[in-house]
Amino acid sequence: MNSDFEPPPKSWSILASVGGVVTAVVTIVLLNSWSKQLSLTSAQKPSLSNTTTSVGKKSVNEVIRRKNQAQIVAKLDNESVSLQGTPITTSVATTTPYIASGVGKLTTEETAIAYQAWSYFQRNWNEETGLVNSVDGFTSVTMWDQAAAIAALVSAKELNIIPATEFNTKMRTMLKTLASMPLYKDELPNKVYNSKTLTPVNYGQLDKREEIGWSALDLGRMAIWLKIVETKYPQMRARVKAVWRHWQVDRLTEKGQMYGTAVVNGKEQYNQEGRLGYENYAAYGLKLWGLDVKQALDYQSNTAFVNLYGQGVPYDKRDSKNSGANNYVLSEPYILDGIETGFQALPKAYADRILAAQQARYQATKLLTAVTEDNLDRAPYFVYSSLFVNGQPWATITDTGEKYNNLRFLSAKAAIGWHVLYNTDYTRALSDFVYTNLKSEKGWYNGYYESLREPNKALTANNNGVILQSLLYKKVGQPLVIWAGVSGQETGVSGQETGVSGQEIGERR
Repeated sequence: MNSDFEPPPKSWSILASVGGVVTAVVTIVLLNSWSKQLSLTSAQKPSLSNTTTSVGKKSVNEVIRRKNQAQIVAKLDNESVSLQGTPITTSVATTTPYIASGVGKLTTEETAIAYQAWSYFQRNWNEETGLVNSVDGFTSVTMWDQAAAIAALVSAKELNIIPATEFNTKMRTMLKTLASMPLYKDELPNKVYNSKTLTPVNYGQLDKREEIGWSALDLGRMAIWLKIVETKYPQMRARVKAVWRHWQVDRLTEKGQMYGTAVVNGKEQYNQEGRLGYENYAAYGLKLWGLDVKQALDYQSNTAFVNLYGQGVPYDKRDSKNSGANNYVLSEPYILDGIETGFQALPKAYADRILAAQQARYQATKLLTAVTEDNLDRAPYFVYSSLFVNGQPWATITDTGEKYNNLRFLSAKAAIGWHVLYNTDYTRALSDFVYTNLKSEKGWYNGYYESLREPNKALTANNNGVILQSLLYKKVGQPLVIWAGVSGQETGVSGQETGVSGQEIGERR
Protein backbone atom coordinates (compact mmCIF):
# COMPACT_ATOMS: atom_id res chain seq x y z
CA MET A 1 0.00 0.00 0.00
CA ASN A 2 1.19 3.51 -0.77
CA SER A 3 3.07 4.87 2.24
CA ASP A 4 2.36 8.49 1.30
CA PHE A 5 -1.30 8.31 2.28
CA GLU A 6 -2.68 11.36 4.04
CA PRO A 7 -6.17 11.70 5.48
CA PRO A 8 -9.18 13.80 4.61
CA PRO A 9 -9.36 17.14 6.42
CA LYS A 10 -9.57 16.89 10.20
CA SER A 11 -13.19 17.95 10.14
CA TRP A 12 -13.97 14.52 8.67
CA SER A 13 -12.47 12.64 11.59
CA ILE A 14 -13.16 12.10 15.26
CA LEU A 15 -10.59 14.19 17.10
CA ALA A 16 -8.82 12.74 20.11
CA SER A 17 -5.40 13.21 21.73
CA VAL A 18 -3.39 12.58 24.85
CA GLY A 19 -4.14 16.15 25.82
CA GLY A 20 -7.83 15.28 25.74
CA VAL A 21 -7.28 12.44 28.20
CA VAL A 22 -5.30 14.72 30.52
CA THR A 23 -8.05 17.32 30.34
CA ALA A 24 -10.64 14.69 31.21
CA VAL A 25 -8.67 13.57 34.26
CA VAL A 26 -8.21 17.16 35.48
CA THR A 27 -11.91 17.79 35.00
CA ILE A 28 -12.81 14.71 37.01
CA VAL A 29 -10.53 15.79 39.87
CA LEU A 30 -12.11 19.25 39.91
CA LEU A 31 -15.57 17.69 39.94
CA ASN A 32 -14.57 15.55 42.89
CA SER A 33 -13.36 18.60 44.81
CA TRP A 34 -16.49 20.54 43.95
CA SER A 35 -18.78 17.70 44.94
CA LYS A 36 -17.07 17.31 48.32
CA GLN A 37 -17.56 21.02 49.07
CA LEU A 38 -21.18 20.75 47.98
CA SER A 39 -21.76 17.86 50.37
CA LEU A 40 -20.50 19.96 53.29
CA THR A 41 -22.74 22.94 52.52
CA SER A 42 -25.80 21.19 51.15
CA ALA A 43 -26.73 18.39 53.46
CA GLN A 44 -30.13 18.13 51.81
CA LYS A 45 -28.45 16.72 48.64
CA PRO A 46 -26.00 14.05 49.85
CA SER A 47 -26.89 11.58 47.08
CA LEU A 48 -25.69 13.93 44.29
CA SER A 49 -22.41 14.56 46.05
CA ASN A 50 -21.75 10.91 46.81
CA THR A 51 -22.63 9.79 43.29
CA THR A 52 -20.34 12.35 41.61
CA THR A 53 -17.45 11.42 43.91
CA SER A 54 -17.95 7.71 43.26
CA VAL A 55 -18.14 8.11 39.49
CA GLY A 56 -15.13 10.44 39.50
CA LYS A 57 -13.00 8.02 41.46
CA LYS A 58 -14.05 5.15 39.24
CA SER A 59 -13.12 7.08 36.09
CA VAL A 60 -9.74 8.14 37.47
CA ASN A 61 -9.04 4.59 38.60
CA GLU A 62 -9.91 3.28 35.13
CA VAL A 63 -7.49 5.73 33.50
CA ILE A 64 -4.76 4.69 35.91
CA ARG A 65 -5.51 0.99 35.40
CA ARG A 66 -5.30 1.27 31.62
CA LYS A 67 -2.07 3.26 31.84
CA ASN A 68 -0.53 0.63 34.08
CA GLN A 69 -1.68 -2.17 31.78
CA ALA A 70 -0.23 -0.38 28.75
CA GLN A 71 3.11 -0.09 30.54
CA ILE A 72 3.09 -3.78 31.39
CA VAL A 73 2.29 -4.72 27.78
CA ALA A 74 5.01 -2.37 26.48
CA LYS A 75 7.52 -4.03 28.80
CA LEU A 76 6.50 -7.49 27.58
CA ASP A 77 6.67 -6.38 23.95
CA ASN A 78 10.17 -4.95 24.39
CA GLU A 79 11.34 -8.08 26.15
CA SER A 80 9.82 -10.32 23.47
CA VAL A 81 12.47 -9.44 20.86
CA SER A 82 15.62 -11.45 20.30
CA LEU A 83 18.23 -11.25 17.55
CA GLN A 84 19.30 -13.42 15.76
CA GLY A 85 15.93 -14.96 15.08
CA THR A 86 15.14 -18.55 14.20
CA PRO A 87 15.43 -18.83 10.40
CA ILE A 88 13.27 -20.77 7.98
CA THR A 89 15.20 -23.21 5.82
CA THR A 90 15.14 -22.86 2.05
CA SER A 91 13.41 -26.21 1.59
CA VAL A 92 10.56 -25.23 3.89
CA ALA A 93 10.29 -21.76 2.36
CA THR A 94 9.85 -22.97 -1.23
CA THR A 95 6.65 -21.49 -2.62
CA THR A 96 4.10 -24.11 -3.59
CA PRO A 97 0.44 -23.63 -4.43
CA TYR A 98 -1.70 -23.52 -1.32
CA ILE A 99 -5.21 -24.83 -1.77
CA ALA A 100 -7.86 -24.57 0.92
CA SER A 101 -9.38 -27.87 1.95
CA GLY A 102 -12.75 -28.07 0.26
CA VAL A 103 -15.32 -25.51 -0.77
CA GLY A 104 -16.90 -23.76 2.18
CA LYS A 105 -20.49 -22.64 1.97
CA LEU A 106 -20.96 -19.39 3.87
CA THR A 107 -22.99 -19.51 7.04
CA THR A 108 -26.00 -17.25 7.48
CA GLU A 109 -23.86 -15.01 9.69
CA GLU A 110 -21.07 -14.82 7.11
CA THR A 111 -23.53 -13.94 4.37
CA ALA A 112 -24.81 -11.10 6.53
CA ILE A 113 -21.21 -9.96 7.07
CA ALA A 114 -20.66 -9.86 3.31
CA TYR A 115 -23.80 -7.79 2.75
CA GLN A 116 -22.67 -5.41 5.47
CA ALA A 117 -19.26 -4.97 3.83
CA TRP A 118 -20.91 -4.36 0.44
CA SER A 119 -22.97 -1.54 1.96
CA TYR A 120 -19.76 0.52 2.07
CA PHE A 121 -19.45 0.28 -1.72
CA GLN A 122 -23.11 1.06 -2.29
CA ARG A 123 -22.56 4.33 -0.43
CA ASN A 124 -19.23 5.25 -2.00
CA TRP A 125 -19.47 4.14 -5.64
CA ASN A 126 -19.37 7.09 -8.04
CA GLU A 127 -21.68 6.08 -10.86
CA GLU A 128 -20.20 8.56 -13.35
CA THR A 129 -16.67 7.17 -13.14
CA GLY A 130 -16.99 3.73 -11.54
CA LEU A 131 -14.36 4.75 -8.99
CA VAL A 132 -14.86 4.24 -5.26
CA ASN A 133 -14.01 6.62 -2.44
CA SER A 134 -11.04 5.33 -0.43
CA VAL A 135 -12.59 6.74 2.77
CA ASP A 136 -16.32 6.93 3.47
CA GLY A 137 -17.91 10.06 2.04
CA PHE A 138 -14.63 11.59 0.79
CA THR A 139 -14.25 11.61 -3.01
CA SER A 140 -10.60 10.65 -3.22
CA VAL A 141 -9.18 7.32 -4.40
CA THR A 142 -5.84 5.55 -4.90
CA MET A 143 -5.23 2.69 -7.30
CA TRP A 144 -4.69 0.36 -4.33
CA ASP A 145 -8.16 1.12 -3.06
CA GLN A 146 -9.67 0.91 -6.54
CA ALA A 147 -8.21 -2.59 -6.76
CA ALA A 148 -10.00 -3.30 -3.47
CA ALA A 149 -13.19 -2.07 -5.14
CA ILE A 150 -12.67 -4.50 -8.03
CA ALA A 151 -12.21 -7.29 -5.50
CA ALA A 152 -15.40 -6.20 -3.76
CA LEU A 153 -17.38 -6.05 -7.01
CA VAL A 154 -16.24 -9.53 -8.09
CA SER A 155 -17.02 -10.87 -4.62
CA ALA A 156 -20.46 -9.26 -4.54
CA LYS A 157 -21.36 -10.93 -7.83
CA GLU A 158 -20.04 -14.36 -6.89
CA LEU A 159 -21.62 -14.26 -3.42
CA ASN A 160 -24.97 -13.38 -5.06
CA ILE A 161 -25.20 -10.02 -3.35
CA ILE A 162 -25.76 -8.24 -6.67
CA PRO A 163 -27.14 -9.51 -10.00
CA ALA A 164 -24.95 -10.08 -13.04
CA THR A 165 -26.49 -7.08 -14.81
CA GLU A 166 -25.34 -4.72 -12.04
CA PHE A 167 -21.90 -6.32 -12.03
CA ASN A 168 -21.54 -5.88 -15.79
CA THR A 169 -22.66 -2.26 -15.74
CA LYS A 170 -20.38 -1.27 -12.88
CA MET A 171 -17.36 -3.17 -14.20
CA ARG A 172 -17.71 -1.74 -17.71
CA THR A 173 -17.95 1.81 -16.36
CA MET A 174 -14.92 1.37 -14.14
CA LEU A 175 -12.76 -0.24 -16.84
CA LYS A 176 -13.70 2.48 -19.32
CA THR A 177 -12.50 5.06 -16.82
CA LEU A 178 -9.22 3.25 -16.13
CA ALA A 179 -8.60 3.03 -19.87
CA SER A 180 -9.12 6.75 -20.50
CA MET A 181 -8.26 8.59 -17.27
CA PRO A 182 -5.61 11.35 -17.30
CA LEU A 183 -2.21 9.99 -16.31
CA TYR A 184 0.84 11.34 -14.57
CA LYS A 185 2.95 12.74 -17.44
CA ASP A 186 0.79 10.63 -19.77
CA GLU A 187 2.56 7.56 -18.37
CA LEU A 188 0.78 5.89 -15.46
CA PRO A 189 -2.08 6.58 -13.02
CA ASN A 190 -1.42 9.37 -10.55
CA LYS A 191 -1.19 8.23 -6.93
CA VAL A 192 -4.52 9.92 -6.12
CA TYR A 193 -7.61 11.08 -8.01
CA ASN A 194 -10.81 12.89 -7.28
CA SER A 195 -13.04 9.84 -7.65
CA LYS A 196 -15.93 11.93 -8.97
CA THR A 197 -14.17 14.21 -11.48
CA LEU A 198 -11.08 12.09 -12.35
CA THR A 199 -8.84 15.05 -11.59
CA PRO A 200 -5.32 13.98 -10.50
CA VAL A 201 -4.87 15.43 -7.01
CA ASN A 202 -2.68 15.36 -3.93
CA TYR A 203 -3.80 13.52 -0.79
CA GLY A 204 -6.74 15.19 0.91
CA GLN A 205 -6.98 17.97 -1.70
CA LEU A 206 -9.93 17.41 -3.99
CA ASP A 207 -10.13 20.62 -6.02
CA LYS A 208 -6.56 21.40 -7.05
CA ARG A 209 -5.12 19.45 -9.97
CA GLU A 210 -1.73 18.09 -9.01
CA GLU A 211 0.34 15.26 -10.46
CA ILE A 212 2.40 13.69 -7.66
CA GLY A 213 3.75 10.49 -9.24
CA TRP A 214 2.72 6.86 -9.38
CA SER A 215 3.03 3.85 -7.06
CA ALA A 216 4.34 0.55 -8.44
CA LEU A 217 2.99 -1.25 -5.37
CA ASP A 218 -0.52 0.08 -5.95
CA LEU A 219 -0.41 -0.89 -9.61
CA GLY A 220 0.94 -4.33 -8.77
CA ARG A 221 -2.18 -5.07 -6.77
CA MET A 222 -4.33 -3.60 -9.52
CA ALA A 223 -2.53 -5.90 -12.00
CA ILE A 224 -3.61 -9.00 -10.08
CA TRP A 225 -7.25 -7.98 -10.09
CA LEU A 226 -7.24 -6.91 -13.73
CA LYS A 227 -5.87 -10.33 -14.59
CA ILE A 228 -8.57 -12.05 -12.50
CA VAL A 229 -11.31 -10.06 -14.26
CA GLU A 230 -9.81 -10.58 -17.71
CA THR A 231 -9.61 -14.36 -17.22
CA LYS A 232 -12.80 -15.04 -15.29
CA TYR A 233 -15.11 -12.86 -17.38
CA PRO A 234 -14.34 -13.14 -21.14
CA GLN A 235 -16.83 -10.38 -21.92
CA MET A 236 -14.52 -7.96 -20.06
CA ARG A 237 -11.27 -9.15 -21.67
CA ALA A 238 -10.93 -6.47 -24.36
CA ARG A 239 -11.78 -3.72 -21.88
CA VAL A 240 -9.14 -4.94 -19.42
CA LYS A 241 -6.51 -5.07 -22.15
CA ALA A 242 -7.45 -1.53 -23.15
CA VAL A 243 -6.60 -0.44 -19.61
CA TRP A 244 -3.17 -2.06 -19.75
CA ARG A 245 -2.45 -0.50 -23.15
CA HIS A 246 -3.39 2.94 -21.84
CA TRP A 247 -0.61 2.73 -19.25
CA GLN A 248 3.11 2.95 -20.03
CA VAL A 249 3.78 -0.14 -17.92
CA ASP A 250 7.42 -0.46 -19.00
CA ARG A 251 8.13 2.43 -16.60
CA LEU A 252 7.17 0.25 -13.63
CA THR A 253 10.29 -1.91 -13.70
CA GLU A 254 14.03 -1.61 -14.17
CA LYS A 255 16.63 -4.38 -13.86
CA GLY A 256 14.08 -6.74 -12.36
CA GLN A 257 12.91 -4.35 -9.64
CA MET A 258 9.82 -2.17 -9.28
CA TYR A 259 10.04 1.60 -9.48
CA GLY A 260 7.66 4.41 -8.62
CA THR A 261 7.90 8.17 -8.82
CA ALA A 262 7.43 10.98 -6.33
CA VAL A 263 7.51 14.73 -6.81
CA VAL A 264 9.57 16.43 -4.10
CA ASN A 265 9.98 20.21 -4.17
CA GLY A 266 8.83 20.21 -7.77
CA LYS A 267 11.36 17.59 -8.89
CA GLU A 268 10.59 14.02 -9.87
CA GLN A 269 12.31 11.17 -8.05
CA TYR A 270 12.40 7.67 -9.55
CA ASN A 271 12.68 5.24 -6.63
CA GLN A 272 12.85 1.50 -6.10
CA GLU A 273 9.66 0.50 -4.27
CA GLY A 274 8.86 -2.21 -1.79
CA ARG A 275 10.26 -4.23 1.07
CA LEU A 276 9.70 -7.88 2.01
CA GLY A 277 5.96 -8.52 1.91
CA TYR A 278 4.34 -5.94 -0.33
CA GLU A 279 7.29 -5.91 -2.73
CA ASN A 280 6.90 -9.60 -3.53
CA TYR A 281 3.10 -9.55 -3.59
CA ALA A 282 2.90 -6.57 -5.97
CA ALA A 283 5.68 -7.97 -8.16
CA TYR A 284 3.67 -11.14 -8.69
CA GLY A 285 0.89 -9.05 -10.20
CA LEU A 286 3.28 -7.41 -12.67
CA LYS A 287 4.76 -10.82 -13.51
CA LEU A 288 1.30 -11.98 -14.58
CA TRP A 289 1.45 -9.32 -17.30
CA GLY A 290 4.89 -10.31 -18.51
CA LEU A 291 7.05 -7.66 -16.81
CA ASP A 292 10.55 -8.47 -15.57
CA VAL A 293 10.36 -8.47 -11.77
CA LYS A 294 12.88 -11.22 -11.02
CA GLN A 295 14.72 -9.26 -8.33
CA ALA A 296 11.52 -7.99 -6.71
CA LEU A 297 10.23 -11.58 -6.43
CA ASP A 298 13.41 -12.71 -4.64
CA TYR A 299 12.20 -13.09 -1.05
CA GLN A 300 15.51 -14.43 0.30
CA SER A 301 18.32 -12.01 -0.58
CA ASN A 302 17.36 -9.27 1.88
CA THR A 303 15.60 -11.36 4.52
CA ALA A 304 16.68 -11.78 8.13
CA PHE A 305 14.80 -13.16 11.14
CA VAL A 306 13.94 -11.76 14.54
CA ASN A 307 12.39 -13.73 17.39
CA LEU A 308 9.20 -12.16 18.72
CA TYR A 309 7.65 -14.01 21.64
CA GLY A 310 9.74 -17.02 20.59
CA GLN A 311 8.67 -17.02 16.93
CA GLY A 312 11.26 -16.41 14.21
CA VAL A 313 9.65 -13.65 12.13
CA PRO A 314 11.06 -12.70 8.68
CA TYR A 315 11.91 -9.05 8.06
CA ASP A 316 13.72 -7.02 5.41
CA LYS A 317 17.28 -5.97 6.26
CA ARG A 318 16.78 -2.76 4.23
CA ASP A 319 15.49 -0.39 6.92
CA SER A 320 15.13 3.37 7.31
CA LYS A 321 18.75 3.83 8.43
CA ASN A 322 20.49 1.97 5.63
CA SER A 323 18.02 2.55 2.80
CA GLY A 324 15.77 5.48 3.68
CA ALA A 325 12.64 3.28 3.63
CA ASN A 326 10.73 1.66 6.49
CA ASN A 327 10.80 -2.15 6.59
CA TYR A 328 7.35 -2.77 8.10
CA VAL A 329 6.37 -6.34 9.01
CA LEU A 330 2.60 -6.43 8.49
CA SER A 331 -0.19 -8.98 8.20
CA GLU A 332 -1.88 -7.75 5.03
CA PRO A 333 0.65 -8.65 2.30
CA TYR A 334 0.74 -12.25 3.55
CA ILE A 335 -3.04 -12.44 3.79
CA LEU A 336 -3.53 -11.03 0.29
CA ASP A 337 -0.88 -13.34 -1.13
CA GLY A 338 -2.52 -16.38 0.46
CA ILE A 339 -6.05 -15.50 -0.60
CA GLU A 340 -5.23 -14.31 -4.10
CA THR A 341 -2.22 -16.35 -5.29
CA GLY A 342 -1.98 -19.30 -2.89
CA PHE A 343 1.36 -18.10 -1.47
CA GLN A 344 3.09 -17.91 -4.84
CA ALA A 345 4.80 -14.59 -4.10
CA LEU A 346 5.80 -15.34 -0.50
CA PRO A 347 6.34 -18.65 1.30
CA LYS A 348 3.45 -19.89 3.39
CA ALA A 349 6.04 -20.67 6.06
CA TYR A 350 6.63 -16.92 6.41
CA ALA A 351 2.92 -16.29 6.88
CA ASP A 352 2.80 -19.10 9.47
CA ARG A 353 5.40 -17.27 11.55
CA ILE A 354 3.73 -13.85 11.17
CA LEU A 355 0.50 -15.28 12.55
CA ALA A 356 2.19 -17.42 15.21
CA ALA A 357 4.00 -14.38 16.66
CA GLN A 358 0.72 -12.52 17.03
CA GLN A 359 -0.88 -15.50 18.73
CA ALA A 360 2.13 -15.80 21.05
CA ARG A 361 1.71 -12.12 21.96
CA TYR A 362 -1.91 -12.78 22.84
CA GLN A 363 -0.88 -15.68 25.07
CA ALA A 364 1.58 -13.43 26.90
CA THR A 365 -0.51 -10.25 27.14
CA LYS A 366 -4.11 -11.53 26.85
CA LEU A 367 -4.65 -8.95 24.12
CA LEU A 368 -6.04 -10.23 20.82
CA THR A 369 -3.50 -9.23 18.18
CA ALA A 370 -3.99 -8.87 14.42
CA VAL A 371 -1.95 -5.89 13.28
CA THR A 372 -1.39 -4.24 9.93
CA GLU A 373 -1.54 -0.77 8.36
CA ASP A 374 -4.75 1.23 7.96
CA ASN A 375 -6.64 4.49 8.38
CA LEU A 376 -7.51 5.85 11.81
CA ASP A 377 -10.50 7.91 12.88
CA ARG A 378 -8.20 10.46 14.56
CA ALA A 379 -4.78 12.04 14.10
CA PRO A 380 -2.42 10.99 12.56
CA TYR A 381 -5.14 9.26 10.46
CA PHE A 382 -2.91 6.53 8.97
CA VAL A 383 -0.40 4.25 10.69
CA TYR A 384 1.58 1.08 10.11
CA SER A 385 0.96 -1.20 13.05
CA SER A 386 3.94 -3.52 12.69
CA LEU A 387 5.30 -6.64 14.29
CA PHE A 388 8.78 -5.24 13.69
CA VAL A 389 10.04 -2.11 11.95
CA ASN A 390 13.42 -0.37 11.90
CA GLY A 391 14.65 -2.51 14.78
CA GLN A 392 11.60 -1.85 16.99
CA PRO A 393 9.20 -4.64 18.05
CA TRP A 394 5.43 -4.10 17.97
CA ALA A 395 5.75 -0.47 16.88
CA THR A 396 2.90 1.56 15.42
CA ILE A 397 4.38 4.36 13.32
CA THR A 398 3.62 6.81 10.54
CA ASP A 399 5.55 6.75 7.27
CA THR A 400 7.80 9.47 8.73
CA GLY A 401 8.66 7.30 11.72
CA GLU A 402 6.57 8.98 14.42
CA LYS A 403 5.49 6.42 17.00
CA TYR A 404 1.85 6.00 18.08
CA ASN A 405 1.83 2.76 20.06
CA ASN A 406 -1.15 4.08 22.03
CA LEU A 407 -3.17 3.76 18.80
CA ARG A 408 -2.31 0.16 18.01
CA PHE A 409 -5.48 -1.64 16.98
CA LEU A 410 -6.82 -5.04 16.12
CA SER A 411 -7.49 -4.88 12.37
CA ALA A 412 -10.84 -6.14 11.09
CA LYS A 413 -9.48 -7.12 7.65
CA ALA A 414 -6.48 -8.89 9.19
CA ALA A 415 -8.62 -10.80 11.68
CA ILE A 416 -11.03 -12.10 9.05
CA GLY A 417 -8.30 -12.71 6.48
CA TRP A 418 -6.23 -14.80 8.89
CA HIS A 419 -9.31 -16.79 9.84
CA VAL A 420 -10.34 -17.82 6.33
CA LEU A 421 -6.74 -18.88 5.65
CA TYR A 422 -6.03 -20.82 8.85
CA ASN A 423 -9.32 -21.54 10.66
CA THR A 424 -7.81 -22.09 14.12
CA ASP A 425 -9.22 -21.43 17.56
CA TYR A 426 -7.16 -18.24 17.74
CA THR A 427 -8.25 -16.91 14.34
CA ARG A 428 -11.84 -17.76 15.22
CA ALA A 429 -11.50 -15.64 18.36
CA LEU A 430 -10.19 -12.79 16.20
CA SER A 431 -13.03 -12.94 13.68
CA ASP A 432 -15.70 -13.38 16.37
CA PHE A 433 -14.39 -10.25 18.09
CA VAL A 434 -14.73 -8.30 14.84
CA TYR A 435 -18.25 -9.54 14.19
CA THR A 436 -19.30 -8.61 17.73
CA ASN A 437 -17.63 -5.22 18.08
CA LEU A 438 -17.00 -3.57 14.71
CA LYS A 439 -20.27 -3.58 12.81
CA SER A 440 -21.48 -0.26 11.43
CA GLU A 441 -24.56 0.58 9.39
CA LYS A 442 -22.11 1.89 6.78
CA GLY A 443 -19.89 -1.18 6.58
CA TRP A 444 -17.23 -2.59 8.92
CA TYR A 445 -15.09 -0.35 11.08
CA ASN A 446 -11.34 -0.66 10.52
CA GLY A 447 -10.49 -2.00 13.94
CA TYR A 448 -10.49 -1.83 17.73
CA TYR A 449 -7.97 0.22 19.73
CA GLU A 450 -6.01 -1.97 22.09
CA SER A 451 -5.35 0.64 24.81
CA LEU A 452 -8.36 2.90 24.38
CA ARG A 453 -10.79 -0.04 24.36
CA GLU A 454 -13.00 1.44 21.66
CA PRO A 455 -13.56 0.99 17.92
CA ASN A 456 -11.40 2.66 15.31
CA LYS A 457 -14.42 4.00 13.44
CA ALA A 458 -12.66 4.76 10.17
CA LEU A 459 -14.58 3.25 7.23
CA THR A 460 -12.57 2.41 4.13
CA ALA A 461 -12.77 0.63 0.79
CA ASN A 462 -9.72 -1.47 1.50
CA ASN A 463 -10.94 -2.84 4.82
CA ASN A 464 -14.37 -3.77 3.47
CA GLY A 465 -12.92 -5.01 0.18
CA VAL A 466 -10.51 -7.39 1.90
CA ILE A 467 -13.36 -8.70 4.06
CA LEU A 468 -15.45 -9.43 0.95
CA GLN A 469 -12.66 -11.17 -0.95
CA SER A 470 -11.84 -13.21 2.17
CA LEU A 471 -15.39 -14.53 2.22
CA LEU A 472 -15.25 -15.26 -1.51
CA TYR A 473 -12.06 -17.24 -0.91
CA LYS A 474 -13.83 -19.24 1.78
CA LYS A 475 -16.74 -19.98 -0.51
CA VAL A 476 -14.72 -21.13 -3.53
CA GLY A 477 -12.02 -22.90 -1.49
CA GLN A 478 -9.19 -21.86 -3.80
CA PRO A 479 -6.73 -19.00 -4.23
CA LEU A 480 -8.58 -16.54 -6.40
CA VAL A 481 -6.17 -16.51 -9.34
CA ILE A 482 -6.54 -20.30 -9.57
CA TRP A 483 -10.32 -20.06 -9.19
CA ALA A 484 -10.38 -17.48 -12.00
CA GLY A 485 -8.30 -19.70 -14.28
CA VAL A 486 -5.19 -17.49 -14.43
CA SER A 487 -2.35 -19.68 -15.65
CA GLY A 488 1.23 -18.55 -15.20
CA GLN A 489 2.99 -15.63 -16.79
CA GLU A 490 1.54 -13.73 -19.71
CA THR A 491 3.54 -12.11 -22.49
CA GLY A 492 1.76 -8.77 -22.51
CA VAL A 493 -0.97 -7.29 -24.69
CA SER A 494 -1.16 -8.18 -28.36
CA GLY A 495 -1.27 -5.26 -30.75
CA GLN A 496 -4.13 -6.98 -32.57
CA GLU A 497 -6.40 -6.58 -29.57
CA THR A 498 -7.25 -2.95 -30.08
CA GLY A 499 -10.93 -2.57 -29.37
CA VAL A 500 -13.87 -3.75 -27.35
CA SER A 501 -14.88 -7.19 -28.54
CA GLY A 502 -18.21 -7.66 -30.23
CA GLN A 503 -18.71 -10.65 -27.96
CA GLU A 504 -19.69 -8.20 -25.24
CA ILE A 505 -23.04 -7.76 -26.96
CA GLY A 506 -24.06 -11.22 -25.82
CA GLU A 507 -22.68 -11.16 -22.29
CA ARG A 508 -23.36 -14.07 -20.01
CA ARG A 509 -25.85 -13.36 -17.28
